[in-house]
Amino acid sequence: MHHLLENFLNHLQFERHYSSHTLLAYQTDLEQFFDFLYRHFETPSLSESMLTQVDVLTVRLWMGELLEQGMQARSIGRKLAAVRSFFRYLVRQRILSVYPLSNIKTPKVAKRLPQFLTEEQTRKLFDEQLAALDPDSFEGRRDRALLELLYSSGLRLSELIGLNIEDIDMENMLLKVFGKGKKHRIVPFGSFAKDALKKYFEVRKNLLNIHSARRQEDASAVFLTKKAARIYPMLVRRLVKKYLGGVTEMKQKSPHVLRHTFATHLLNHGADLRAVSEMLGHSSLSTTEIYTHISFERLKEVYQRSHPKA
Repeated sequence: MHHLLENFLNHLQFERHYSSHTLLAYQTDLEQFFDFLYRHFETPSLSESMLTQVDVLTVRLWMGELLEQGMQARSIGRKLAAVRSFFRYLVRQRILSVYPLSNIKTPKVAKRLPQFLTEEQTRKLFDEQLAALDPDSFEGRRDRALLELLYSSGLRLSELIGLNIEDIDMENMLLKVFGKGKKHRIVPFGSFAKDALKKYFEVRKNLLNIHSARRQEDASAVFLTKKAARIYPMLVRRLVKKYLGGVTEMKQKSPHVLRHTFATHLLNHGADLRAVSEMLGHSSLSTTEIYTHISFERLKEVYQRSHPKA
């Protein structure tokens, strides 16, 4: 890895506190951009002199190539964000004197409303799908507690996986959550999640007794695998996809659907937008406002179905 890229990634990790997932995405996107530069400038390696030659035309040619490859505007926008961040870093470090992307516009992306479960689908998920699990097994209790907490608190996948026992205040039903950029917030959870967690903790304790040699880092994790290791993203995605598949035919069946469902149901029942924004850990209220569009769409559906002159 070239030292400029390595230094930039270290800056993102240690100063900006980016997650390992985001760091990998930035590295991949930048390495793909560098591959284009090698071909464009006919040079075999990255250098400061090559980077000084990058201008608006260079970046537009690269974006055009991505479009010709069939890449969606959303993906191009993500890659462009990585390139922008890298060049801003170079200017701040005085490696470059001119920022070359000032006149580059991000490709327009059609706004997609978040997908979420209806309240009836949510009822079926917990009262029917999860009711079929063995209530005494480790996996049965863990999976219910996991889904109850995702829906009850609107956690991101990374936040759920990072939860430790000391982050849960069972008496007051509060979570200490470490979100994006290492920012922490306090999030409430409901009585159903509390009951599910209490039952899960009983079998979790038994599992840790069996695997007593497990390292302390894993032993402190709230959600564990059958081998008493901290649960990992792919397993959570697989579990959520399986259970959501029993109640909805929507294409997306990820943990984020339950986060969207949490926010949508709160707003549909009159919750304050700013309070929901704080619970979600959004840095800007505008990020949360997309959920109000969902509520408006639902209101229009009710109007069209119910008003005699609709």
